[in-house]
Amino acid sequence: MKNLLLRINDRIYMTCIWVAGLSVLAISLIIPWGVFARYVLGTGSSWPEPSAILLMMVFTFIGAAASYRAGAHMAVAMLTDRMAPKLRKAMSIFSQLLMATICLFMAIWGTRLCLSTWNQFMSALPTLRVGITYMPIPIGGVLTLIFVLEKLLLGDQSNRRVVRFDLVEESEGAA
Repeated sequence: MKNLLLRINDRIYMTCIWVAGLSVLAISLIIPWGVFARYVLGTGSSWPEPSAILLMMVFTFIGAAASYRAGAHMAVAMLTDRMAPKLRKAMSIFSQLLMATICLFMAIWGTRLCLSTWNQFMSALPTLRVGITYMPIPIGGVLTLIFVLEKLLLGDQSNRRVVRFDLVEESEGAA
């Protein structure tokens, strides 16, 4: 069961990395177009800036979930590194519970925010609902919560190599 959960979380993790990476790629293509349209063509497009901001939200919240699982998220360990091992473990559990609380807050209140703004439309992108623009908040909260629970229940996975799925499935089929 543990291996199944780890494989599922590996796929979620890789999906987060791809979504965050593609968001950065899209931003790096959209912004130059906005600059080109404004300064070379002489007509500014209204969509590049809000689109880049929305993609930055996707990158931030989805990328933060992946960063958390990879152990690359911001952490200040100066105090905990100097504690006794038992106290350090207790503080680690306490910090994971605090992180889970923050994730729940993001998921619940982010969903409420999406629902309360669902019937509004963005002025710069009139076909886009405002509620959709806030969706990275609850989605990022749920994804990070999955990784927090994984860390609490299955241990820290930041030093574990993520297994390539095509090789795993082939070798499992051959066995």
